[in-house]
Amino acid sequence: MKPLLSRDHGDVLAQVAWSRVLVAFDFDGTLAPIVADRNEARMRPQTRELFSKVCSLYPCAVISGRGQADVRSRLGSARVEYVIGNHGLEPGAGLETFETEIARARALLEKSLGGLAGLDIEDKRYSLAIHYRRSRSKRVARIAIAEAVAGLPVRVRLVPGRLVVNLVPERAPNKGDALVALRSTARADTALYVGDDVTDEDVFELDQPGRLLTVRVGESRESAAAYFLRDQREMDRLLAKLVTMRDGHLPI
Repeated sequence: MKPLLSRDHGDVLAQVAWSRVLVAFDFDGTLAPIVADRNEARMRPQTRELFSKVCSLYPCAVISGRGQADVRSRLGSARVEYVIGNHGLEPGAGLETFETEIARARALLEKSLGGLAGLDIEDKRYSLAIHYRRSRSKRVARIAIAEAVAGLPVRVRLVPGRLVVNLVPERAPNKGDALVALRSTARADTALYVGDDVTDEDVFELDQPGRLLTVRVGESRESAAAYFLRDQREMDRLLAKLVTMRDGHLPI
């Protein structure tokens, strides 16, 4: 993992910026800081302004674990060409089936986990997020969640996050699938993707040299991302660089 914004790697970002590139971001922890109350997540004013400029210069996408309508409502006036929700599956095929499966899973989990204090099951229609940030014992909460999910008759994929366990229908596309599809739709040769969590590893683990630049917010030895930003506040520096590299010119 290399620091993207260091002088040693400035040419890497420049090459991508001047290619036919799709620029894509996660939302929470990437465009917006992580907050205790997920309903309060929003971009800082400077980030919002810079992001809007980037969207006017590049084809841009936001690929979030939030529902599509939820994340779209947090993007302000930025002209984001593609907004993908629910970890890569929304919009897409098979949504009615996924909705039925998730509704069944939620009903069963509410019964099995209802007595455990500090747990919050977020229903995103096509996926679930079991938050345990307010649980007094995080270890007990994780064990209880794992046992409850293991007993489900519905086949789901577990995507761990920061004090949250996400449940996605097993057959649903992931963020990596979504990014590859969007790059093709946008007729882009390359893609830049920035994310911050385990949910973004489906993109980071794609083996596509020369066609994908992966950036993680926060250095991690466990991540497959090639580059990193030191923290979420460096997002503004990255956005500013992307603007500078094309400002005043027509996008390629």
